[in-house]
Amino acid sequence: MFLSVFDVFKIGIGPSSSHTMGPMVAAARFIDDLRAGKGKYPGCGPLSRLSATLYGSLAFTGKGHATDRAVILGLCGLLPDTLDPDAAEGLEQAVREDRKIRPEGLPELDFDPARDLVFDYGPALEGHANGMILRGHDRDGNIYYAQTYYSVGGGFIMTDRELEAAATGASLHDEQQARHFPYPFGSAREMLEMGRAAGRSIAEMKRANERKVHGADLEPKLDRILAAMNDCIDRGLSQEGILPGGLNVRRRAKGIHESLMAEQGLNVTAPHVVNDWMSVYAMAVNEENAAGGRVVTSPTNGAAGVVPAVMRYYRHHCTGATEAKLRDFLLVAAAIGGLIKHNASISGAEVGCQGEVGSAAAMAAAGLCAVLGGTNEQVENAAEIALEHHLGMTCDPAAGLVQVPCIERNALGAIKAVSAASLSLRGDGRHFMPLDNCIQVMLETGRDMNLKYKETSTGGIAVNLPEC
Repeated sequence: MFLSVFDVFKIGIGPSSSHTMGPMVAAARFIDDLRAGKGKYPGCGPLSRLSATLYGSLAFTGKGHATDRAVILGLCGLLPDTLDPDAAEGLEQAVREDRKIRPEGLPELDFDPARDLVFDYGPALEGHANGMILRGHDRDGNIYYAQTYYSVGGGFIMTDRELEAAATGASLHDEQQARHFPYPFGSAREMLEMGRAAGRSIAEMKRANERKVHGADLEPKLDRILAAMNDCIDRGLSQEGILPGGLNVRRRAKGIHESLMAEQGLNVTAPHVVNDWMSVYAMAVNEENAAGGRVVTSPTNGAAGVVPAVMRYYRHHCTGATEAKLRDFLLVAAAIGGLIKHNASISGAEVGCQGEVGSAAAMAAAGLCAVLGGTNEQVENAAEIALEHHLGMTCDPAAGLVQVPCIERNALGAIKAVSAASLSLRGDGRHFMPLDNCIQVMLETGRDMNLKYKETSTGGIAVNLPEC
């Protein structure tokens, strides 16, 4: 099994990888298909109009996650990793006003968001909780071309056929990868066995796999991800005001950070204040995400603060921190995130927040344990501890916004990750519950979880708001 570090960690925009980035990528891909002349239905007239229908969680929390905006921008050809937020705002407004899409290489197309962008609050599509159908029409309304997409978490997009092929052809694909990559582990057990047989660390095995794809570009690409994470924290620590969306949630990271800076060097500071440092780093990222800023999926936008916060904690608060070790941190975290995505899910709409913040905490715990000198067995133990103690966590965002409880939840996820790494380092790696089993439990728990607690904003915190 190979999932690249750059699939797990993708530079994009907020507020959601599955509800913002994924739909934007899907819409842009649909335009690419039309531009390439793919799939025109027999007997249909010239392409004249576009439409989109959102299902499941994309419908229920789409407005709070800016899914409508993402679809519009994607149809205009924009992508999350290169989007200029200032230019995008003007482009979206123009589409809403003149109700036209002008994609490069295609004729001017009608698209009225009020009519042609539908939030369907009925049953979800069969393939996944985050489903959408994009259509092209001729002047008489006949279907010119249609495609179903699923946003499966972390910004990943699959068509209905790709989703089916992935389910039925997984074993063949794994066999092909085994011939291509030096360490094609598909489970934590295989990862540990390969490490013991080769005498190599998880970071070394992951690096060897990545170099088969990225070669000499690997280290610069890792540094670009690290820089984006760092910049996001720094920007979040410098901003203040009210986050968009109507909940009137205040940005708090700047004020907390200034308070912590003022206390530095004072003998009266309590030891547990280090938790506040980890929290403020995570909150800075997730406040940026909530504001629609540039973030890195880690492995999702909703959980984007945990890994960067623990990395900043390591860089600024742990002795012996180096840039080289930070690259190892990313590689180990990506190895764990890949295992979770491959064997379960990182989608809040599919398994709840245990798949988002829980996965992020497991990744961060593993990465920190590795750079602090942990063995492969201790790294696997750290990931398991962090994931186990997020099991059952629901995804119930107030008003469908990635603010309450998401911002503080990332802060606590970072604290749990550091605690899990520390506990594992106090042991020898031997423990009761293997990571593979814990991942399976997370998947089963998600399947059993009531739909209203899986990013639909129809239960939990989302429907128990204070009266204002």
